[in-house]
Amino acid sequence: MPFFQEFKSFAMRGNVVDLAVGIIIGGAFGTIVSSLVGDIIMPVIGMLTGGINFLGLSVKVGEASIAYGKFIQATLSFLIIAFSLFTVVKGMNALKKKEETVPTKEKMVSDEVRLLTEIRDLLKK
Repeated sequence: MPFFQEFKSFAMRGNVVDLAVGIIIGGAFGTIVSSLVGDIIMPVIGMLTGGINFLGLSVKVGEASIAYGKFIQATLSFLIIAFSLFTVVKGMNALKKKEETVPTKEKMVSDEVRLLTEIRDLLKK
């Protein structure tokens, strides 16, 4: 199989396309959350803590500058994204669980009925 044909069959598989869409949407969601944290939440937190600008928080160690304020902001962004994904996955698992608990016709048949059906089929033979 030629290389490009093999690559095309790989790239057009359903899972690969779904994964690509998920990555693109995840990147956009990360940008939105970063803006939410940087432009809305952190200024409010700064106002509540006496006007502290978290982006400006840093410590000089010799020539290096350790920007721990940016780290705090990135941590908050991560926590919001992690919580959002947790709630989405939890919701999807709940929906999946409901689908599994719906009894199928075969599960609704009791053991006695199943046994009687087997006996009937054996007697027909």
